[in-house]
Amino acid sequence: QVQLVESGGGLVQAGGSLRLSCAASGRTFSIYSMGWFRQAPGKERELVATINWSGGSTYYADSVKGRFTISRDNAKNSVYLQMGSLKPEDTAVYYCAARLSSWSNWGQGTQVTVSS
Repeated sequence: QVQLVESGGGLVQAGGSLRLSCAASGRTFSIYSMGWFRQAPGKERELVATINWSGGSTYYADSVKGRFTISRDNAKNSVYLQMGSLKPEDTAVYYCAARLSSWSNWGQGTQVTVSS
């Protein structure tokens, strides 16, 4: 098990940038694949980006490709989501998650609000 705590959310104007951080507890962080999900009001939670244990493989949803970058620092037990060219439709609660065989570890979420 790994405990996850997100930070870095906030209010930003359209076109702006934010960097989300997720700090993990536990000495086995480096074996987990990590992901960022988001959930907007009235919508289902959706996958935004993932990164494998080494950082050598990433995946992005089409809606954020070219605007968001996921990265990790295993020495700091952390994963990041650099978000750029933000749009009002990026407004959501963003969650960090960890996976071995399934997405079974979740943070509490951080709110991102993009104003037009």
